[in-house]
Formats: sequence, C-alpha cells, structure tokens
Amino acid sequence: MDILALNCGSSSVKYQLFNWDKKEVIAKGVVERVTIGDSFIAHEVPGRDTYKEQSECPDHRVAIDLIIRTLTHPAHGVVKKMTEISAVGHRVVHGGEKFTCSVRIDDEVLNAIRSVQHLAPLHNPPNISGIEAAQAVLPTVPHIAIFDTAFHQTMPPHAYTYPLPYEWYEEYGVRRYGFHGTSHLYVSKRAAIKLGKPLEECNIITLHIGNGVSHTAIRGGRSMDTSMGLTPLEGAMMGTRCGDIDPAIPPFIMDQEGCTPREIDSILNKKSGLLGITGRFTDRRDVITEADNGDARCQLALDVEAYRLKKYIGSYAAALGGVDAIVFTAGVGENAGIIREKALEGLEFMGIKLDVEKNLKTFSKSGETEITLPDSPVKVFVIPTNEELVFVEDVVAILDDTYTDHTKFPYTFTAQDYTP
Repeated sequence: MDILALNCGSSSVKYQLFNWDKKEVIAKGVVERVTIGDSFIAHEVPGRDTYKEQSECPDHRVAIDLIIRTLTHPAHGVVKKMTEISAVGHRVVHGGEKFTCSVRIDDEVLNAIRSVQHLAPLHNPPNISGIEAAQAVLPTVPHIAIFDTAFHQTMPPHAYTYPLPYEWYEEYGVRRYGFHGTSHLYVSKRAAIKLGKPLEECNIITLHIGNGVSHTAIRGGRSMDTSMGLTPLEGAMMGTRCGDIDPAIPPFIMDQEGCTPREIDSILNKKSGLLGITGRFTDRRDVITEADNGDARCQLALDVEAYRLKKYIGSYAAALGGVDAIVFTAGVGENAGIIREKALEGLEFMGIKLDVEKNLKTFSKSGETEITLPDSPVKVFVIPTNEELVFVEDVVAILDDTYTDHTKFPYTFTAQDYTP
C-alpha cells in the first residue's frame, strides 16, 4: 500500500510517498519558495542522487502538479501512474472546534475546513488547494485530513481560555488552539526515547522553528500549553508574522494610517516578523548572512527572535514545574545553530549546559543529536521532524479502523528499535 503525504505550508509543499507494507519511504521532497518566486523542487529517492528542477510555482495548485509530474517522471519518478497510490494524507492547519482528530475527507469535511479558513489565512487556503488538486488527480482513493490543532486538544481550560468576554468563546469559539501538532507529537515522543524514560514521566518543551514558529509545553505526552492561539499569528516572531504584540497596536496604526481591518490583518500576517524588521528577508539564511556582513537590522531581527525564544523556554519550564528536555526542530530549529545558541545563552541556571562546538556542527543531516554536555541536567536535542510519518500512520489507522487517541496509539516511531 503506497500512501502519499502532502504538507502544504505557506511557502512550500513537502511530500512523501510511503510504502506501508515495506515500512519505507519510496520518495520524498519539497517544493520551495512557492508563491514568492525562484521556486524549485528537490526530489529524493533512496539510492539516487537528489533531483532538482527550477519551476515557477505561483500557487499551490501548480506546486502539486509539479510533484505529480516528478513522481511519475520516466527517469526520476517512482510510480508509472498516480492510480498506484492507495490513499493521500493532507495536512490541514486549522480545524477550529469542528475537528479534534484526523478524519476522512468528504464534501462535508471540506466545507467545514473552508468555514474556518479565515482563522489560518496563510495555510488553510493552500491546504484546501492541495486537497482539491490531489482529489482531481486521484478521485477514487481515500483522502484523509490530519489537523495541526488536534494534538493540542489536551490543553486544560486555564491554558486555552483567553481573558475576554466568555460569550466570545461560547458563540464564536474564540480560544487557544495551537498548531504544528504533528511535529510536536513526533519530536516529543522521540525525545522521550532519547531520554530513556517513559513519555508519561517526561516534561518536554518543543520548539518548532520554520517560516512558521510554535512552541509547546508537553507533560506526559500531552500538550499543556502552546504559543500559537486562535490563529497561527500569536506566539513567537516568525518569517512574516508578528507573533505576540500589544493588542492596541493594530487599532493605533489603523487610526494613524487609515488601514482597513483586512489590510492590518495582511500586514500582521504577511509583512511583519523577520520581514518587518529587516525590510527584505524571511529566510533565516539570508538574515544570518547579512547580519554577519554588518547589517544592523538583520542582527536586530536575530536578537529579537532569540530573546523571544528564551522567554518561552523559561515560561514553559515554569508552567511544567521543571523540564527534562528541550527540542529544536523544523527547518530553522534543525539547521540554525547560531539561533539555538543565542536562545539558550544565559540559561545555565536552569541546568542547560550547551556544547557550543557540537551545536554549531549540528544540522538536519546530523540526525537526532544531543547538543548539551554529558553532565547537563536538562538535555537539549535537535530532532528532525517527520510530520509525514505521522500523517501516514494516521491514514493507515483510519483505513484499518484502528485509529485512537494519540496518547495511546502505538506509533511505529515510539518503538525502542525504531531507526529514523
């Protein structure tokens, strides 16, 4: 059984074709810089050189078409035709209160996803485009939606309730939801294995840092608090999102510059964060390079991001009553050693003893790596995330009618002999 996992982000589409019977990845890859220009696909097949192709992708539909052409390419593909695929798992960022777990997609589910897309304006629209594009190519196979918000449904009311009129929650569902759930699920379970402790006994802080950024406080495998909120806009500073700000700033700027609510929402989601401070960049690699070249605003952007990361680590350690491990993951978390170092600097009092040299040498290709010294009371890991594997296992479980609560479900990557 071959299962295609699609993960449509704001500026990328990751994919993985997985053979469930052999428990192996047939192919995986990513289309980068979707909607922002200079798009390209990087396609990996075990035993072959990585295939790269420049191809402009002005939207996610075009990116999906590029993936399909690559998977079925006579020289670089791995299947003769897409009908060889048994099912497709789709990442969907926001399920509102409509969805608390992964579900099979039908017209009712797709309409429900559309009904909450205003809560995730950068992600739900491309998620929907990916679903529609894949359904057009594979209309007879099951399509499964895996929601970012599902993992965080274990948060207690005091963590997800906002200090706002309670009627807003009752009438409109205004509350903290949280995102990147599959990533936080995967790396927290892997961290428990690295610690050599049962997940039920672990306090773990997971830091998912990509173009989008979210942090989660996890006790006993359950999300206790997370940085993103009603929408993915709250929390850490991100590539184009502002994260936590004074809520009086938007109406102030609306008065000063005559912005409409839609315009100010676009600014906060698409023109803030790293892009807002630097005026030019959303990619941390560009920011780090220019900061090294003396660009003061790029240096400021790095300092702001690291400082805010540090504050979340401290606050979540307090919320959990102590921490066993901190995990960096996703594109930036796995590869930007300088950001990890700046975020952890000064936290020795918490029991974090960073191995500075090892940290700077650690990247995604290093695999699961501890970057603290052997005697560090709190361990810090860099763990490459594998959201697609979570997608695949949820899809198979739904097809087999064995799907259950993530805290009880026996994912393959929780086995002691699992090799990433």
